[in-house]
Amino acid sequence: MTTPDSAPAVALEPKTKLSGKILKTTLAGALVDIGQSLPGVIHISQLQQDAVNKVEDVVQEGQTVDVWVRRIKKDRIELTMIEPLRYEWKEIEADMTVKGKVVRIESYGAFVDFGAERPGLIHVSELTRGYVKTASEVVKEGDEVEAKVLDVDRRKRQIRLSMKAMQPETMEEEAKPEREERKRTGDKRKSKKHEETYEMEPEVSNEPQMTAMQIAWQQALEKSKGRKVRQKSYKSASDEQEDVFSRTLGKRVASN
Repeated sequence: MTTPDSAPAVALEPKTKLSGKILKTTLAGALVDIGQSLPGVIHISQLQQDAVNKVEDVVQEGQTVDVWVRRIKKDRIELTMIEPLRYEWKEIEADMTVKGKVVRIESYGAFVDFGAERPGLIHVSELTRGYVKTASEVVKEGDEVEAKVLDVDRRKRQIRLSMKAMQPETMEEEAKPEREERKRTGDKRKSKKHEETYEMEPEVSNEPQMTAMQIAWQQALEKSKGRKVRQKSYKSASDEQEDVFSRTLGKRVASN
C-alpha cells in the first residue's frame, strides 16, 4: 500500500502532508529527507508565519518535522512548514458544506474557522431555527460546527455561513405558510361579507314626511288658485283608510 511518505513524487499533490528529517540547513533554507527520489527543500520564508532571521532559530539538522507539498519541480520538491489553507478563495462556492471551529463570538453572530484565509460569519439569524437573541445562546468558542456556505464576496474577503440551512424544517414551520394563507383568505371573505351586508342596508331619507291632511290642504289651495297641480311623490306611512279620507276631504274643500 502506498503512503504519502513512500509515494512517488509524480503522485504527490499540493497540500499533501508529509513527515521528514532535516538533512542540512543553509542561509536560504533547509534540505529535508521525505523518502522521495527527489530532495525536499524548505525556503526560509516557509519555516513559519513570522519572519525568520536565521534558519537554525527554527530547525536543526536531524530534527523531524511535518511539512506540506507546495509544488513539484523537475529537480526538487518544494515544501512548507506553514500549514496551507484547506480552501483557497477560488475553491469556496455557495451551497458547499464546511466543518470548522468557532473562534469568536459576537452579539450579532459567530465566526468559524474552517480552513479558509478568513473565518466565515454565521449571523445570529442563521444559527438555528427559531428566535435567537444572541449567538452565545447557541454556540461558544471552541465548538466544532458544520455549516453551509451562503455567499462568498471575494472582493471584500467575506464569507457568510449558515447552520440553520443544515437543520430540517419543523412541522410547525412547514404549517406556517398554510396558516398564513388561510388567515389571508378568511380576512378576504370577512371583508366581502361585510361589504355585501353594508350594500343591503336600506337607505334612510332625511326628508320630512307630510301627513295626509297637509297634502290634501296643499292640493286644494293650488287648485283654487287656478294653477296646475304638480304631483309630488311623498313617502307616507298611513294605511289605506287614511288615504281614502284624504281624497274625500280634498273634494269637500274644492266644492266650497
